[in-house]
Amino acid sequence: MHDTLLLSVVIILRIISNPLANVFQKQLTIQGSHPLWVNFLTYFLLASACLVGLLFLDLSDLADGFWFYAILGGIFGALGNGLLVKALHRGNLSILGPINSYKSIVGLIFGIFLLRETPSLWGILGIGIIVFGSYLVLDTTEERFSPALLRNREIQFRLGAMVLTAIEAVFVKKVILASSTTLAFISWCLFGALFSFLLLLIFRINPAREFSNVKFYSLGKLIFLISCIGIMQLSTNYVFKNMEVGYALSLFQLSVIVSVLLGYRIFKEKEIRKKIIGSAIMVVGSALIILFN
Repeated sequence: MHDTLLLSVVIILRIISNPLANVFQKQLTIQGSHPLWVNFLTYFLLASACLVGLLFLDLSDLADGFWFYAILGGIFGALGNGLLVKALHRGNLSILGPINSYKSIVGLIFGIFLLRETPSLWGILGIGIIVFGSYLVLDTTEERFSPALLRNREIQFRLGAMVLTAIEAVFVKKVILASSTTLAFISWCLFGALFSFLLLLIFRINPAREFSNVKFYSLGKLIFLISCIGIMQLSTNYVFKNMEVGYALSLFQLSVIVSVLLGYRIFKEKEIRKKIIGSAIMVVGSALIILFN
């Protein structure tokens, strides 16, 4: 009973922290920060804090594959989160949030092959309902729910981010199995910082110029962003330790309701009613996964 309650609380923290982080990411890019710089700065500041924690951890008894999966997770995480921030810079939070519902399917597929996790019929039905709910949300876009939607640049960025971070989730689970949730978090921060910095170099983003462009009034948003991302990843690791990846990613899609409401309240995004209905249907799918897991 205690474990179930704790897991429920952690899931709620994950559901709330993710869209809140998206809000701060979007606000920082609107204020002039490059999306890849926001991505790097988040990882870098978290990694700086983690360096202190490394002094108190024993790294001599890590299971085989830890470094391999940690590096792969860092690569996919840096790429995926970089695309996510770029998508948020261009698009609506209330649209891009629900697109993430497909992440559970990607995670489930890779979970089957890499983690030997087999979903039940109820799990598959729940995921199907989540996808149906996302149809209603995406139908509020100018392109509607059609192939033309894939020509939308922010949709492309969000889909790319979704696939990359879904694959990253599987590697994070492998790191957790090879070590602990704490070490998995530290490695996620450190390798994420490394590879997100390489992205700055590849796309010729000048860190010194970006740092000089950081406004004093943006520091509060940056602190909140780092806090939300830290909470999000720590809670993600705990859930991955106690649940299958495909199911966990499905539950995380409950955050779409928070994304829709925040997009409406903060960024004045439109067609809120249809988005709420679609999001509610997605909640039903998530409930099936919770009840029959």
